[in-house]
Amino acid sequence: MTTPAPLTPMPAPQYVMSGEGHRIATYSWGEDTSPTVLAVHGFASSMRDTWVDTGWVRELLRRGFRVIGVDLRGHGASDKPHDADQYSMAAMVADLFIALDTYLVDEAAYLGYSLGGRVGWQFMTAHAEMITHGVLGGIPDGRPLGRLQLDEARAHVESGSPIPDDITRRYVTLAQRLPSNDIRALLALAEGLRLHEDVPPMDRPPQQPTLIATGTDDPILADSRTLAGVLPRGSFLEIPDRDHVHAPGARVFRTEGSAFLAARSGL
Repeated sequence: MTTPAPLTPMPAPQYVMSGEGHRIATYSWGEDTSPTVLAVHGFASSMRDTWVDTGWVRELLRRGFRVIGVDLRGHGASDKPHDADQYSMAAMVADLFIALDTYLVDEAAYLGYSLGGRVGWQFMTAHAEMITHGVLGGIPDGRPLGRLQLDEARAHVESGSPIPDDITRRYVTLAQRLPSNDIRALLALAEGLRLHEDVPPMDRPPQQPTLIATGTDDPILADSRTLAGVLPRGSFLEIPDRDHVHAPGARVFRTEGSAFLAARSGL
């Protein structure tokens, strides 16, 4: 039996400063001269959780990429403000721009999952000159975090009271999955994205070649197909037998997604 290759080591974070003065953790693997992939994780996750521990960074390096990863504000090793006004789609897009600018990257492919996919949709439209193509996994239309009952979630955090709403209970369970998560910061993020427009602009989709990928056991599967259908150069991948949480670790997603990125980067 073949022993799997070891996962890629996690380097110490290199911090960039957001426009509001928050420290944003970034990570870099590979040669500066190689084609770059900007990798961004999902809600209540981190760069390590979504893309390193699942073998994605290892696979991208094997294909000849340089990988720059980011912990979104409120996540991982980045600052985690508790003020909802510090979270907006525009602010997270700006954080990614600052990260690429700091690394002196003028052009990159994009890899995002869930919230990272949503931010990627916006980033690919706002900075189309920087992103050549992308893979957006687990991205629905609408406002998924808008379904979270913030009062119930906050009461549970403060007093341990039960959470009647099923969707809210799932989000809180997800937020508690990683020891590094700050639930109050994640709830502030959910509130901030309600205060600010975060719905993908369906009338202004990314023009770049884009692969949308979602698990067959994910309730947003049909919505993801809808998004793929409005992309002028879009394609869609079903990830068999995976729900929203476990789709990033699926071999078919890793293989097909990295192949999509490599083919359009000349690798």
